[in-house]
Amino acid sequence: MTSTDGRQKWLTVAEELAVGLRVDAAERDRRGAEPVAEVAALRQSGVLTIGDWVTQQAVTRVVGAADANVGHLLGYHYLQVWRSGLFDNPAFDAGDNLFWAGVSNPLDAALELRPVDGGFEVTGRKTFATGASVADRLVVSATRTDNGAKLTFTLDAKAEGITYAGDWDNIGQRLTASGGVVFDHVHVPADQVLGVHDETSPRLSLAALGFQLALAQLYVAMAEGALAEAAQYTRTTTRPWFLSGVDKATADPYIVGTYGELVAETQAAGFLTDHASGRLRQASERGADLTADERAETAAAISSAKIVATKVANQTTSRVFELCGARATAAGYAFDRFWRNARTLTLHDPVSYKAREVGAYFLTGEHAPFTGYS
Repeated sequence: MTSTDGRQKWLTVAEELAVGLRVDAAERDRRGAEPVAEVAALRQSGVLTIGDWVTQQAVTRVVGAADANVGHLLGYHYLQVWRSGLFDNPAFDAGDNLFWAGVSNPLDAALELRPVDGGFEVTGRKTFATGASVADRLVVSATRTDNGAKLTFTLDAKAEGITYAGDWDNIGQRLTASGGVVFDHVHVPADQVLGVHDETSPRLSLAALGFQLALAQLYVAMAEGALAEAAQYTRTTTRPWFLSGVDKATADPYIVGTYGELVAETQAAGFLTDHASGRLRQASERGADLTADERAETAAAISSAKIVATKVANQTTSRVFELCGARATAAGYAFDRFWRNARTLTLHDPVSYKAREVGAYFLTGEHAPFTGYS
């Protein structure tokens, strides 16, 4: 547990980091290079070492509002650190200042794990692995060839036999290094196996909910970031419409009212997501005593947050153009990056299925299934 003073210290560090990220966020987005410098900045700031749950969530939002790419990388780093602790053999802690990434796309069961002397050997390819190519360490899931069990383990990201495809070329989140990873007979020492992923375990199934929460936090951050930059443009550059009868855009009732709506909706999404974060923290702290009913309640809370945050992110990042005006579409401002990032990341998995799960839980008490996405 981090004290209030300790949390404020880290928030100050995050704000300073965010200031630096905003300076050239548009330029870096256009280049779309591997985020080597961005991860170095995270490491230098010390935020990779934060262990307190609430502080991690708050810092991710601050950084994500400044640059959704870096917030994505940081949020997933915290996720991998927490996720490893769900197993009986956690292999690392947050204090090592290393950057962690994961290789575990649930619908891409392409990795095979063959038992060998001293451990295992992993072979295959995963299509998406955010941050893996710039990571220090990886958390990987693969299926054993001898008995079909799914194991989760850690690896040095630069281990012999691992190559990175560098094939992430999507319209948004361009600096997240989310391309493919190839494993060619990579050795996995036995002591780096975190454990068996028991598909029926409420506790181990929390990992999927952790991913959903991380995404919801990023969606809120995207909306916050778009509003912050649009507001600065509106205050300094946007001209009032000639029929408005006012001499500055910040006095135009339509502009002011629209900001009010978007700000209120973004704040609501943030509060709902923070509530869901608290529920996941409580569920995680229950350990092996976590029940299926408690897990279901947690899943519904996180899905509710994701539903609202998805709508808010996509709507806000689109409507800010209405508040800034036609000149704001100039490429140099790069306001489109907020929409591109939100539109790309909110397609991670269909939000309509989250709505179905929440509705079923509300109407009949039906539990969300244990899957890699719920």
